Amino acid sequence: MDYPLRISYIQADIVWEDIETNLQHREQEIGQLAGKTDLVVLPEMFTTGFSMNVERFDEQTTSYTVETIQRWSDTFQVAIAGSFIACEEEKYFNRGFFAVPQLPIQFYDKKHLFRLGQEGALFTPGNRRTIVHYKGWNIALFVCYDLRFPVWMRNRDNEYDLLLVVANWPQSRSFAWSQLLTARAIENSCYVCGVNRIGEDIFQTPHSGDSVLLDMKGHPLSSARSGAKEIITSTISLTDLESYRQKFPFWKDGDKFSLLP
Repeated sequence: MDYPLRISYIQADIVWEDIETNLQHREQEIGQLAGKTDLVVLPEMFTTGFSMNVERFDEQTTSYTVETIQRWSDTFQVAIAGSFIACEEEKYFNRGFFAVPQLPIQFYDKKHLFRLGQEGALFTPGNRRTIVHYKGWNIALFVCYDLRFPVWMRNRDNEYDLLLVVANWPQSRSFAWSQLLTARAIENSCYVCGVNRIGEDIFQTPHSGDSVLLDMKGHPLSSARSGAKEIITSTISLTDLESYRQKFPFWKDGDKFSLLP
């Protein structure tokens, strides 16, 4: 039995540190996708942009963001993934999320914190991977800089079918973004959806987006225009993926290893 999955990714600008405005924009867009998709993927830190002003975001704003995302998922009957700034017990996390209608949200805290942006000085790294089971699919969620670390993202024994990478990846390194996403699809024999923002942040750093959905061979199934606001929906097939894995069982020859803390 096949389990087709409709994925919609939103490539958009982010209003700097304005949670309410960003939530309003995304709610309108997700509402328009109701009944037309199974999963909506948003960029990294979709409510604030890549801000290091963590003192502005407390446990109350964290709860509000989580409640809003869950309400969207329940109301529009769609899964939603992305990341936001979370505060918990006076620690801050770049927190990935995967919300499913009528079920508790699952979270992933970004492990690799961006050294050049001082993220590691302010945020606490996560120490576990998150793989979500949804509509017959196993879906792994990672955040931005994680993309540069293939060992952390390694798909051991086909434990996931779809890899999501949400990002605030600058235009100056867009070539690396595209090449790394392609490599992750090929080496892990899985679909990959990379969703990046557009526009400039407060530091006038341009972001070109270059969001894309790749098949298990690294071929683009759909891609957003560079620098353009776009909402793209594509369908992927679990039958096609399993057929490929049977014909080319590269995963059986993968190296066995464990990650030490």
